[in-house]
Amino acid sequence: MKVAFVDSQREQHGVQPVLQALHGTPAQIAPSTYYAHKTRPASARSARDRVLTEKIEEVHEKNYGVYGVRKVWHELNRQLAGQGVRVARCTVERLMRENGLRGLLRDKAPRTTQPAAETGRPGDLVERDFTATRPNELWVADLTYVRTSQGWVYAAFVLDVYSRMIVGWQVATSLYTDLALDALQMAIWRRQHEGADLAGLTHHSDRGVQYRAIRYTQRLAEAGAVASVGSKGDSYDNAMAEAFNSLFKAELVRNKGPWRGLDDLEIATVEYIDWYNNRRLHGELGHIPPAEHEALHAAAGPVTASMETN
Repeated sequence: MKVAFVDSQREQHGVQPVLQALHGTPAQIAPSTYYAHKTRPASARSARDRVLTEKIEEVHEKNYGVYGVRKVWHELNRQLAGQGVRVARCTVERLMRENGLRGLLRDKAPRTTQPAAETGRPGDLVERDFTATRPNELWVADLTYVRTSQGWVYAAFVLDVYSRMIVGWQVATSLYTDLALDALQMAIWRRQHEGADLAGLTHHSDRGVQYRAIRYTQRLAEAGAVASVGSKGDSYDNAMAEAFNSLFKAELVRNKGPWRGLDDLEIATVEYIDWYNNRRLHGELGHIPPAEHEALHAAAGPVTASMETN
């Protein structure tokens, strides 16, 4: 600590004047001690810490600065696995603490959809059981909003419960029906373009008018999907979709804002979803990205998929 303090002042004052100023104080350090420390070779631990710190800082920066100790530790070991090297979690925790690196805390985002009238409301087919045994078994959808210097921008997302993959999304400057419908259209097109059969898919949302609109329910029916709607005034009935909105607001909106308007937020959302789907580690998936989770499912083949169902 004493040597580090002298080093922090040497450019402005020079080494000798700083050593003289410290003479007679609890921080006193002999010139011979200081220079011996500077010429002493770094210990093996110090050298390793320096290399690991650079890698930790790179992982933290490339992942929106949102990873805490757990995710940095998992990602670091993923990168080093091919070298036969494994880093202890306590080491990552110590180096992050020493270098002022920490994860991002997030708040719960408020709801944005307006409830529709009860007439003809679909039933709740999920009942808070947000689990799936394969892709395209259960999707959840929700809306959120972002304040920009040019006014409010709204975002709609469709998420596959099995892999946490964002399969459809859209941003717009108004909460019109097409906002949610456009996100659904993207999700359907994307999955069908990959060769998926969406017959039997359950699509779950809250009671918002955007999801109860005739064109929206018709599009679900055309794809062979079944609509499911949560009960009145209960956010837990669409908890997984709202959890993603909370992540989106914390990891992108508040973390990288402020925002000028629709255009810059839309570009940033494209980049964020690409990271979220293809590189972000998800603890619920065993600390792998959604795309990798779906690839492992596809590679396992129908036998393993049948075993999961049973």
